[in-house]
Amino acid sequence: MDRRKFIYNSSIASLSVLGLHSCNQLNEETTITILHTNDMHSQIDPFPNNHNRFPGKGGFARIAALIKSIKENNPNTLIFDAGDIFQGTPYFNFFHGALELELMSKMGYNASTIGNHEFDAGLSRLRSNIVNSNFKFICSNYDFNNTKLEGITENYSIYERSGVKIGVFGLGIELKGLVNPDLYKETKYLDPIEISEDMIKVLKNENKCDLIVCISHLGHFYNNDKISDIKLAKLTSDIDLIIGGHTHTFLDKPDIIKNKDGKNVIINQVGTRGVYVGRIDFNFKNFNIKNSTSLLEV
Repeated sequence: MDRRKFIYNSSIASLSVLGLHSCNQLNEETTITILHTNDMHSQIDPFPNNHNRFPGKGGFARIAALIKSIKENNPNTLIFDAGDIFQGTPYFNFFHGALELELMSKMGYNASTIGNHEFDAGLSRLRSNIVNSNFKFICSNYDFNNTKLEGITENYSIYERSGVKIGVFGLGIELKGLVNPDLYKETKYLDPIEISEDMIKVLKNENKCDLIVCISHLGHFYNNDKISDIKLAKLTSDIDLIIGGHTHTFLDKPDIIKNKDGKNVIINQVGTRGVYVGRIDFNFKNFNIKNSTSLLEV
């Protein structure tokens, strides 16, 4: 199988790596833009001007304006969130997540994975919120059989933009010891490494996706055996991009990690509460890709 060359560029580093999936030959260059957020924690309003860390920063209205501007420039834009949309301001206490998802639907999000705080109002409320939103919740490693969420979430989703197929799957963190069992009921946590390999087979081998993205709420890195985005990248094959959440890790440039086949995986996470939005551009032409990343302050 022909392999495409993948060049990662940032303002700080430039390196060449091999390892994305074979792509349908394209006659003209196509740019796929991926915007991503994580751990928004109901921060709908901007921070106050006297805030000690983020004075006047963030806010859903600014994120919406940023998304609109980028989508107008490139219609081949996808917007993902890596979980923990809920919990952190009185908006969640009053609306129980409905307002956050309504606004994100209007902002044009394509999908989110499920963070641990999405369970804070219980499964019935989470079901109602998901059903009433206009974007998908993708979580591959939670088994929701015999719960209110059975049949409501997706194991994976495939997006096609200008001839490019983007396969997306999602991973959630283990809930035991982190969330009250009364809130997640019979939800079962499945091994993220095994599930990832299953999803990659479906997306790459069966559906011939050109780009594979994991939206993860596992956390960036731990000093123990707990599965993180870093370990996920090292222990799997053929994931091209991991969009992370949970640990509120701010990366001023993405990490590049070798997978188990020695090929490169991009990992990115942009802190918390919508102060930054990550942007990753994949430029496709024939079997060549040029990738660039940027960090957008809101």
